[in-house]
Amino acid sequence: MSANSIVLIIDDEPAAREGLEALLAGENYQLELAVNGLDGLAKAAQVAPDVILLDVMMPGMDGYEVCRRLRADPQLGEVPILMITALDDREARLEGIRAGADDFIAKPYDSVELTARLQSLTRLNRFRRLLEERVRLAWVLDHAADGYLILDEKDHLLYANSRACLYLGLPLDGFTTAGKFVDVVRRQYRLEPETAWAAWPRLSRRCYLVRPETLNTRAFWLQVEIFHPVGAPASGGVVQLRDVTEQVAARRDMRKFHSAVSHKLLTPLNHIYSGLGLLVDELDTLPRSEVERLANTALEGARRLFAELQDIFDYVSAPSLATPGEGFALAQLQAQITAIASSLSLTQVTVSTPDDLQPARLTMSQRAMELILWELLENAKKFHPRQSPAVEVAVVRAEDRAIRLQVRDDGLTLSPDQLAHAWEPYVQGEKHFTGEIPGMGLGLAMVAALVWQAKGAVRLANRPDGPGVVVELTLQLAP
Repeated sequence: MSANSIVLIIDDEPAAREGLEALLAGENYQLELAVNGLDGLAKAAQVAPDVILLDVMMPGMDGYEVCRRLRADPQLGEVPILMITALDDREARLEGIRAGADDFIAKPYDSVELTARLQSLTRLNRFRRLLEERVRLAWVLDHAADGYLILDEKDHLLYANSRACLYLGLPLDGFTTAGKFVDVVRRQYRLEPETAWAAWPRLSRRCYLVRPETLNTRAFWLQVEIFHPVGAPASGGVVQLRDVTEQVAARRDMRKFHSAVSHKLLTPLNHIYSGLGLLVDELDTLPRSEVERLANTALEGARRLFAELQDIFDYVSAPSLATPGEGFALAQLQAQITAIASSLSLTQVTVSTPDDLQPARLTMSQRAMELILWELLENAKKFHPRQSPAVEVAVVRAEDRAIRLQVRDDGLTLSPDQLAHAWEPYVQGEKHFTGEIPGMGLGLAMVAALVWQAKGAVRLANRPDGPGVVVELTLQLAP
């Protein structure tokens, strides 16, 4: 029996109503009373009962007609009806069945039998309603734009809607044999950031599944969130998969964008404007040395503005640069780094690549590797106390046809918060953002986007042997 189930009693005899009310008073039902057929129909529409106890022999509209009208009502047509009648002959029961009654009990009725039948009908109606709600929910989930999965306490799939099956490549009728959720997604996606996924299923921050870019398709991003109902086992939960590919491609996280623009673009623009303004207004009266100083100030502002804008353009175009093309030959690494170091005036840069890896090629494109190496070396200089770091670049073999490119410098030691957010756009290593450090804070975010979308991985850590950081990129080797 379900507590608070609504039972509607329709009977024209006051004594019969009072008897039923007294009998059921201790059964935790919500009892509603109606004195005739019309009153019963009105009450049923008002309270939506779980069960109706309906007397057959009533003046005016008898129980059969009430039953027929209830069955014709779209809102009440499924409510169980228990007919109470003094007639115990076969024809009376057939008439009740034709009218739509679910069960019968004859007067004088046995109180134990009546309560037992009522409990049975109540449970059946509750079950019917649960099934209806489940059908509605299944329809909503199957037409939802997001993927939804239900996991058991061992991380196995119990349910996946059609969108989740599409995202994970699962058959619509066979997902329960797919295995553990994390194992299923690893077959097709990169789990980023890896440090957050290590705590699965207790995610502390937003995580992503990334299907890297190929020659024929762009990168595909799914945002993953898991909900643990109160009291649920530690490894169960409901998982939401949301396609955020467009958002990732369009915005690249606009956090701190306004402050970056105001410091990074307006400052050099002001130098240009003020320098050229003074030159125009005072050109006839200024000595040549002052003219040269103002012109140099404006030129330096223009160069700085160009560099800041170039950072933005490189970041926006970064995803398309991961397309392999001919790839990048590791034999070129030494020459590429030497050229970049020369452009940045870095004099202490060493490169080591094992001889057996010299003939290998990376799946990363030539342009993408150039941008990555430039950003890493420029950062090493930018955040060194004297802008003269000693940088060590090393290539080591990794598993599964991959290499690790390690870049060590001897500059700053970063806080845990800086390490955690270093791969996010518009984040810089300054304790208090002043805008004086060159660059838009897009470098490492661009590096991460390029590497992730080329099936690689990124890691940043403080050096254990002194000041400075180690950036480690796992990059795939071409077949």
